[in-house]
Amino acid sequence: MKKLKELGIICFLFIGGTLLAQNGSTMVGGAEMYPSKNIVENASQSNDHTTLVAAVKAADLVETLQGDGPFTVFAPTNAAFEKLPAGTVESLLKPENKSKLQAVLTYHVIAGNFSANDVVAAIKEGDGKATFETVNGGKLYAMMEDGNVKLKDAAGNVATVTIANVNQSNGVIHVIDTVVLPGK
Repeated sequence: MKKLKELGIICFLFIGGTLLAQNGSTMVGGAEMYPSKNIVENASQSNDHTTLVAAVKAADLVETLQGDGPFTVFAPTNAAFEKLPAGTVESLLKPENKSKLQAVLTYHVIAGNFSANDVVAAIKEGDGKATFETVNGGKLYAMMEDGNVKLKDAAGNVATVTIANVNQSNGVIHVIDTVVLPGK
């Protein structure tokens, strides 16, 4: 690895479903996620999170997610947003639906820094199920299935954590494959 570094070649290592760059940062959406940057700075670099970043901007949550935190964010990919019924994202992005958009986005955030190990420990402590209160006051339920952390929302939708422990200066991101939705 040292020889490759001397040649200016960046090396990557794939460990447990997470792509790590030579410097220890995590790769998400084709971009390095730096632990020294905040949630918004890193998410803005990911090609897989352009819809999420646009939604955060439309909801006026940029300043909040750049704050000290710490925050644990379950970050849905663009593909996760595409699974929603046709027109849902477009409707949520309209100025008149800003409060609904804020409710959806803050349902993906837990106050505090919960690593994958913390989430798994909570699941074990809860005899296979953990309940987390989200920033919007709703509840997310976590469980293990086939070695993966799964999240169930108030409507019964299930998301899988596809990349865990993307450390940020103000918390941690866990990438998920489905948008979770708060109850009505």
